[in-house]
Amino acid sequence: MQDFAPFEIISGDLKTGCVLLADHATNHLPPEYGSLGLAPESFKRHIAYDIGIETLTRALADRLGVPAVMSRFSRLLIDPNRGEDDPTLIMKISDGAIVPGNHPISSQEWQRRIRSYHRPYHDAVSEVIGSVAESCGSAPLVISLHSFTPFWKGVARPWHASVLWDADPRAPISLLDALGRMDDIVIGDNEPYDGALKGDTMYRHCMRKGIPHLLLEVRQDLIGDEAGVAAWADRLAPVFAALNGDPALHKYEIHTSRTGPYES
Repeated sequence: MQDFAPFEIISGDLKTGCVLLADHATNHLPPEYGSLGLAPESFKRHIAYDIGIETLTRALADRLGVPAVMSRFSRLLIDPNRGEDDPTLIMKISDGAIVPGNHPISSQEWQRRIRSYHRPYHDAVSEVIGSVAESCGSAPLVISLHSFTPFWKGVARPWHASVLWDADPRAPISLLDALGRMDDIVIGDNEPYDGALKGDTMYRHCMRKGIPHLLLEVRQDLIGDEAGVAAWADRLAPVFAALNGDPALHKYEIHTSRTGPYES
């Protein structure tokens, strides 16, 4: 743990009022875990990380001049986009791949991974969001970046990108409207996943606190190389800048989650 950083913070102008997050940025594992018993090819798949997102996050942070927080551990070790009490926090099987290093797993090891990797990442997210809020004097706009596979169980996914959201419509609807005006792309609305997930990153840091936010998924084959990343960074940067310039997206406003009431 001492030689393995569970997160990376990309510096940026805190006064911009915007934060980028990448929960599944890398496929790295701490050396002590080896390969969790998996073949090297497994770490090239989506089960290990969100393909293309680390590079896209860096490109957008650079273009926008905003800070970003990225996890530095594979979701196969522990998934930072799940609540600490979520049974899928540490996967025993992921898209058909059995993870020997995760099964069996003791309660002590389960808690160790939370303390050593999951919690430090979220502490860093909280710290950066708080610093941005303090510097800009208002609610920050939080943008979470993910990617999804072009096929699932042999069926092609038609969306080029998708906006996932729970019950706070402010940033998602604005983004859907902006992307919907682009004739060359197909945009999904809560597809292929639903954005309402109790305990996930957006729920934990934004929904409960009334912070404007959005989660964008980009199809992995579109950002699998430098040219694709550059094209999408060029496409998204002005859209995100325009959203960040909207005063309505810098106000605290709590919306009740579709997953149920918030716990006190």
